[in-house]
Amino acid sequence: MQKRIQPYAVYSDGQGNIFEDTQLFAAGRSGQNFYPLYLDEMIPLPEGSDLFELPGRHTLGYNRNGDLVASPDGFASAAFIAPANTQLSIAAWQNSPDAPVLPLYAYTAVGWYKGKFYVPAVRIDSDTRQDCEHFNQKVIIKRGKEILKKFPDNRLVRHIIENCAFVYYCPAARNFAMDRWEAPVPTSPTCNARCVGCISKQDSKESPVPETQHRLTIVPTVDEIVQFTVPHLENAPNAIISFGQGCEGEPLMQWELLRDSIKAIRAKTDKGIINLNTNGSKPDAVDKLFDAGLDSIRVSMNSAQEKWYNLYIRPVDFTQADSMESLKIARKHGKWASINYFVMPGLTDTPQELDALRALIGSTRLNMIQWRNFNIDPDWLFSRIEYAGYGENCLGVQQVMKRIKEEFPHVYFGYFNPNKDTMAENMVNY
Repeated sequence: MQKRIQPYAVYSDGQGNIFEDTQLFAAGRSGQNFYPLYLDEMIPLPEGSDLFELPGRHTLGYNRNGDLVASPDGFASAAFIAPANTQLSIAAWQNSPDAPVLPLYAYTAVGWYKGKFYVPAVRIDSDTRQDCEHFNQKVIIKRGKEILKKFPDNRLVRHIIENCAFVYYCPAARNFAMDRWEAPVPTSPTCNARCVGCISKQDSKESPVPETQHRLTIVPTVDEIVQFTVPHLENAPNAIISFGQGCEGEPLMQWELLRDSIKAIRAKTDKGIINLNTNGSKPDAVDKLFDAGLDSIRVSMNSAQEKWYNLYIRPVDFTQADSMESLKIARKHGKWASINYFVMPGLTDTPQELDALRALIGSTRLNMIQWRNFNIDPDWLFSRIEYAGYGENCLGVQQVMKRIKEEFPHVYFGYFNPNKDTMAENMVNY
């Protein structure tokens, strides 16, 4: 039998440099369960990924006796892997007493072998729409300024271009500037959930971390939405427009605006996909949106288990059952239903979560799981939701994927909202 290869652990020197520790092999982590990493379960660090230094933390790795020990050098490191890739293990570190809570990013384990960084991850979506090779910021700024001149009085276009594409480098906004693929349509400054890891709003009184981007402050008009979405659907390749973005609250808080906008858009064009990213909190409103011409829905789900869902999402005047009902409504209309599934090794890959996910798929008849990396400090998450499982008896994320695919072969796996052709090819009514 061929010996499995273990990459070296890595650490940061505090000066922006990352080195391999040749005395330690890389470790991965599910919750607080640690294990060695092997190259046959890893991929080269995808282009467009970032490497992070983790302050107040030391790298954990395995010495040549097989003992898990902390590196004496520098700080722990982790990878923030590029879109379309799903993490299988979070980084292994040891906290110092004064370790600060980490910002709202995902922290994937990383190792080094023969001149390359490797991460425990899988490329879950072959679509290249957010691959870094497609983005030249100088060109995006030039094209964005042209769009601003074309829609000088459109407040929403100004927000998407000046704020999202130019400041935050939002991939969807940058693609809109390039007249291609999926374009964002934020509409709601308010939300009816209080998600622990919300990337656009954090309560400074209870949260030690800031939001990663500022939230939309306006409610656009139907005309402002129609002005740019119709040309995008008419002309962009594989065109999608999506209500519900990271720079806003919950779009269903403005469901009447969405309904009227969808009707106005579909009165002008039948091309492309109109999608809704949502918490699914208002099933009756979702029903009306599909009546108006909505094509697909993606419902956010940190866990298929109600307890962990409630403790993270912290819903206001809705339940997880409402979110699941919205998925059922999409299928009732014969439309595409996805979940935006936040992958956190140590919770996502437990037997209990697998059973709950099976039940969710069976009851909603959803079409797709988008396996998205959970952007949050795992220690802070587990503390905030009082999660005591910490990964004992974890199956592994890939094993969960394998079992779901075996039981539900028609469920499409990916990372992005699919275009019309992909939906048509993978739509199974069951």
